[in-house]
Amino acid sequence: MTRLLFSLFLPLALAGCGDAPEQPSAAPATAAPVVDTAASSPAADPALTAALRDQIMVDPALVQQANADVVRPPTEPQSGMVPPTDIAAAAHAQPATGGAATGETLRSAPAATGDCRQCAIARQSLTLGALAAAQGGRAGQCAANVDYSAGWANRLPRGLPLYPDARVAEAAGADGDGCALRVVSFASAAPMQRLLDYYYTKASDAGYTAEHHASGAEHVLAGNRRGGGTFMATMRARADGGTDVDLMADGG
Repeated sequence: MTRLLFSLFLPLALAGCGDAPEQPSAAPATAAPVVDTAASSPAADPALTAALRDQIMVDPALVQQANADVVRPPTEPQSGMVPPTDIAAAAHAQPATGGAATGETLRSAPAATGDCRQCAIARQSLTLGALAAAQGGRAGQCAANVDYSAGWANRLPRGLPLYPDARVAEAAGADGDGCALRVVSFASAAPMQRLLDYYYTKASDAGYTAEHHASGAEHVLAGNRRGGGTFMATMRARADGGTDVDLMADGG
């Protein structure tokens, strides 16, 4: 009897230990379609939609100079005008007479003498401030406070202006505390003798004495004015026929 019951229940027990029947899988979820409400809405504003979707207009000439003050620099240097170094064409165009470029009659500068101490100082001075400091006196004291800016070229004493075709390379100056220092470096297409005559005439008319010294290719025209004030013009001939000039005036 026991064996008969065991044989009847064994198939039922084995059936209960089998794997559970697989459940039907849920249907895959479908993503909801994206609806452009700005375009499909009946109340959408066409002007607003166009403004939001249109490309931004930029100026390609200015975009490279944007964000000049950020830590990361722009992709290219900012543009800046640099005076040309080749003035040979302008030199050939200059008239031969001394005052034709300025419309005035110029007096001839005195012949150069030797012992040009200022020529050696000019060769050794690497900056305009160093050139002024080497002069000593009030100019030397004011040289410690010089500020570099091209604007100083427009603030020379009235009696010692820039030559009409001057192309300024650098300028420095100092004002206040008894200082009225101006130092300008420029190039001219005119030959050196014309510039010597020009500044000799201007300085003499403004009340300065003017002495001419030379050492090799360097010439210096310098002097003082009664009541205070000094000037100095250091000149070097250029290979293209023009002249490089360092003009300094103090107390003018």
